[in-house]
Amino acid sequence: MTPPLPPRRPRGFWAFIRTFGRGINIVRLVIINLLFFSFLFVLVVAIIGIAAGGSAGRTSRTLQNDSVLVLKPQGQLVEQYSIDPLQRTLDSFSGNEPKQVQVRDLVGAIDAAAKDKRITRILLMPDDLQGGGFAALREVGAALDRFRASGKPVIAWAVNFDQSQYYLAAHADRLLVDPQGGVMLTGLADYRLFYKGLLDKLGVDVHLFRVGQFKSAAEPYILEQASPESKQADSYWMGGLWDEYLAEVGALRKIEPAALRADIDNLPQTIMSTQGDLAQLALNEHLIDGLATRAELISMLRKEGVPADDKGRSFRQVDQTRYLASQSSTTSVFDPGVAIVVAEGEIASGKQSPGSIGGESTAALIRTAREDRKTKALVLRVNSPGGEVFAAEQIRREIQLTREAGIPVVVSMGDVAASGGYWISMNANKIFAEPNTITGSIGIFGLYYSIPNTLAKFGVQSDGVATGPMAGAFDITRALDPKVGAVIQAIINKGYHDFVGNVAKARGKSYESIDAIAQGRVWTGQQALDRGLVDQLGGLNNAVADAASLAKLDADYPVRYVEPPQGSFQRFLIGLNQSASVRILQSWGVHLPSWVAELPALSPELQLLRNAKAGTPNIYADCLCSPH
Repeated sequence: MTPPLPPRRPRGFWAFIRTFGRGINIVRLVIINLLFFSFLFVLVVAIIGIAAGGSAGRTSRTLQNDSVLVLKPQGQLVEQYSIDPLQRTLDSFSGNEPKQVQVRDLVGAIDAAAKDKRITRILLMPDDLQGGGFAALREVGAALDRFRASGKPVIAWAVNFDQSQYYLAAHADRLLVDPQGGVMLTGLADYRLFYKGLLDKLGVDVHLFRVGQFKSAAEPYILEQASPESKQADSYWMGGLWDEYLAEVGALRKIEPAALRADIDNLPQTIMSTQGDLAQLALNEHLIDGLATRAELISMLRKEGVPADDKGRSFRQVDQTRYLASQSSTTSVFDPGVAIVVAEGEIASGKQSPGSIGGESTAALIRTAREDRKTKALVLRVNSPGGEVFAAEQIRREIQLTREAGIPVVVSMGDVAASGGYWISMNANKIFAEPNTITGSIGIFGLYYSIPNTLAKFGVQSDGVATGPMAGAFDITRALDPKVGAVIQAIINKGYHDFVGNVAKARGKSYESIDAIAQGRVWTGQQALDRGLVDQLGGLNNAVADAASLAKLDADYPVRYVEPPQGSFQRFLIGLNQSASVRILQSWGVHLPSWVAELPALSPELQLLRNAKAGTPNIYADCLCSPH
């Protein structure tokens, strides 16, 4: 019997169609499965988030009497998150604490706790606070002072206090350190990296055009060390900042500023008296009130009447995130009030993400606030060293238009409001600054880069023809013509004249008087007040109250932050990150690798080049003035 022949496989066009169809079907199944499992993951996380969120929402009902508000700020103290909601959630899932904490959240929790009868005291543990400008720390310190004024104590404890952490902790009633820790105060410094030698080796020509003998932000590209003018100016404003630090800490700790300065400067000698024991030295010098391990701290709180927690191992407490989630506003969101727009970070053209200032995006936020009928006054919270000139001018124009619309504008300067940061501030009805705000730096400069020598190192030359002397003038492969340099310098001169002239007009002073205190020179808030560049010393709360007064608002006016609109997914991520669901998932062993949350860090000098454009002069009103 002849075996049956195998079925013939189709060939040609129909075979191709069948194979193609199978491929499409496989792709379809893969996509459907990916969508299904992605949806399933989001659904599970959402259910956990809702359940945990409900738990967090019940915090106001379950928070027991005699609780301690524990404040453990993590990372940088900022005005506005620069890490997006997805990254913050990834940080939490990977087991990393958030790398930023907003000033408004910290202050809000402290002020709410001052009025909450269930909170008896605050325990401040700033070990993981990685720094913040002194103005931001002063805002939080003022909130701690208000809490203490309500009759409740503040206790600060850490293994080690660095300079910024101690500046905040000094506001506590009791300051404790682990016996193996200590306090390290050193003074202020502002050292920069200088790149001229490197650029010379690479053959890169940097052309600087500036007005103002103290305008030193671009010096790292043209010099091998800081200029005498730069050192003179920096010594003056940093000296003022340090004097303010010593005076404030000295008053809080009841130590004479001169004695405090001597103790800090003589550390190499005095440390010998305690055989290298920093904790004992801090106790001897009255920088702290006592030594205590974590276990001794818990025992102390229990002896002072704080009940034990549910497990009986620690004390009854609530952290900042859970406590804030339980708070609800008592003012109507529909009432007329004060709008706050945050301008934090470098100023750059176009649209920028939160944590940076965009000429278009920040101007749009101000415009949104102005066009909202509920906005009766605007507060611009500025924490910026400046950046691109035209982007700053876009924002300044919106401030002017807001005032012309009958809405008073008050600027609250944070840690830094210098150069471009001052440019966007100058047209406000009133400017508030902290005594230790860094401001001024009224000056302008331009940078142009060319690389003919770089190419020559590889045997490459540029040559050709042009229709006129300006044609191809900004070709970076050619050396800069001195005549073109004269054109750029004329543009910079005009920009400086506009800057000084606008400040003079806004401040009601002569051009000459402003020019004398401009020249790119940096001032502290107190020094700026003495020179008429700001109107009053005070923090954000003072600025908001003044704006409300200018708008003649009733006592119970709402305060709203105007921020970029968020999609539903972003809002979900924020809610997820703030809820207890992340902790629940972590307790089940759900983690992402820690490296997922790592972010690259750039030198501040190189940040200036981030938005630089090749083949065109880059014009800045910027200030690299952040001491540490």
